Amino acid sequence: MNFLELTKVDMEFPTPKGTFKALDCVDLNIAEGEFVSLIGHSGCGKSTVLNIVAGLYEATKGGVILEGKEVNEPGPERAVVFQNHSLLPWLTAYQNVELAVNTVFSKTKSKAEIKDWIEHNLELVHMSHAMHKRPDEISGGMKQRVGIARALAMQPKVLLMDEPFGALDALTRAHLQDSVMEIQNKLGNTIIMITHDVDEAVLLSDRIVMMTNGPAATIGEILKVELERPRDRLALADNPEYNHYRSEVLRFLYEKQRKVEPISSAKKESGDKESKVA
Repeated sequence: MNFLELTKVDMEFPTPKGTFKALDCVDLNIAEGEFVSLIGHSGCGKSTVLNIVAGLYEATKGGVILEGKEVNEPGPERAVVFQNHSLLPWLTAYQNVELAVNTVFSKTKSKAEIKDWIEHNLELVHMSHAMHKRPDEISGGMKQRVGIARALAMQPKVLLMDEPFGALDALTRAHLQDSVMEIQNKLGNTIIMITHDVDEAVLLSDRIVMMTNGPAATIGEILKVELERPRDRLALADNPEYNHYRSEVLRFLYEKQRKVEPISSAKKESGDKESKVA
């Protein structure tokens, strides 16, 4: 039995102009403990796939099975980390994590166990020193660390990450990528992550799922990344195998699935004038 299965998933949305088909026959099996990245151009349905796995959307056709059970609503076994940290601003980092822990463990853990569990998860993301600070007192990267701690504290079977580092500067992003690798190495989480960053996908993933352009997007190719773990970004910079994987993803995105932007009327007029001059 597969750990997580997406079987012939279609997704359609009603619009004023008629039905919009976002996904067409998406099939994907994910093993327990695997790190899978979804990558593709904007509008290729990456977030739709993630939201269906999270139980936030119900597929029009097909469905998701997690450990033999159908996914049809949100649940604590599937925790989501969004690009926006979504922390409650009036609560401290500790209290934000506490909310999630109480939702899942209020009947099974004592107050002392809950306290230890919250502190343990904040320590995992290196936030013990700031656990009593509110979101407006910490940096963007620290807020995202708290968001990850909150998700991990629910002890999910699957961690879903929707461009979790997209709004961060390059250095902070690198530190958080290293933290996620460290956490997964320690806990063996199953992780599905959406990214637009090719280097991030190759560095973190066991497999990279490359989506075709929408509408009616589907899985175009799946690239297995067979780089030894733990991975060191500096050591991989000149690694020919790493650069091969990187090239394969770039080739898919910019040759096989090249996104053609519509030409604006201003640019078209300019081009017409230039062609006339020529």
